[in-house]
Amino acid sequence: MSMTPREIVLKAFEGGKPERVPVTLFGGGMWSIKDYGTSFEELSNNVEKMADMCIVEAEKIKSDVVYVGSGFNNFHMIALGEKFGCGVKYREIGAPDVTSHFVNSEEDLAKLDMDDIHKHPVVKTVMDATRLVNQKIGKKYLVTMTCWGPFTLAARLVGEETFMKATFKKPAFVEKAVDFCADLLIKLYEPLIADGMECISIADPTASGDLINPKQMGRFAVPPLKKLSDWAKSKNAHTILHICGNTGDRLEQFIDTGCSVIFFDQKVDIAKARDVLFGKMCFGGNVAPVHVLLNKTAADVEQACKEVIEIAGKDGGFILVPGCDIPPTISFENIKMFHDVALNWKY
Repeated sequence: MSMTPREIVLKAFEGGKPERVPVTLFGGGMWSIKDYGTSFEELSNNVEKMADMCIVEAEKIKSDVVYVGSGFNNFHMIALGEKFGCGVKYREIGAPDVTSHFVNSEEDLAKLDMDDIHKHPVVKTVMDATRLVNQKIGKKYLVTMTCWGPFTLAARLVGEETFMKATFKKPAFVEKAVDFCADLLIKLYEPLIADGMECISIADPTASGDLINPKQMGRFAVPPLKKLSDWAKSKNAHTILHICGNTGDRLEQFIDTGCSVIFFDQKVDIAKARDVLFGKMCFGGNVAPVHVLLNKTAADVEQACKEVIEIAGKDGGFILVPGCDIPPTISFENIKMFHDVALNWKY
């Protein structure tokens, strides 16, 4: 009997060798929404349509993981910030953005009410859609809901430039902010995990190797990720982590996060990542989403995918993934080829 996509990716999380190379996009919300012919704004108040979009695109794309709510990550911040003047800005192309930041001090953090996270209508829409998708296709695919990671979410609350400076000038404040955000994400995910979701999915781009150094990573980004992943493990749930940029100088720190898998940016040397992580942590990577998937031919995509698998993925504990979320304008031909390479690669 063949393994389901869900079983295949879960086997990889454990460091094992499933019957073929696991493959998934990371997020994919912008591409899926464009392909389905809808918009973020239209989906934001329509549970059934959001769920249908995820299900239709899952069967079309055939990624092993389905990411509900991809592109809606900023609403977790908006949910807490509306009473302080933070709003949403929908875009013609791209994910919704926030209109302002609203945390400048520990006193501001203390004013935030975590219970607001479950009161916001868009957050409720995404969560209800996640439940519906999991009910309908969760036995076949691994269904998750995407969020910003604790460091990135804290930087969104404060403002990225101010937050970066605070890692030097107000480190105790940064520590409190990221710990608060870890607790907020636990509160957000708790009802979904209780309802049977098996995996949480975290994007922490502000913890990029292009923005913070390994010492900052160890102090400010790893501890809240560990807190979050430890909580998930206690509920028998996995944690997917993606961090943008070149993180090749801190590969061992990903083991310290306790996450089930780390998805690498195209800037990371995947051979080096394999040398450090193989047998210790599942990892994924790292076909360039723009240079290859968007701008090259299907034949070029095929070659790039095979090269990554040959270097890093022949012995299990590996997932073929783009180096980041994908642009909405990538051709379906290239998306299909990306998946087909792994779907046809038997161990």
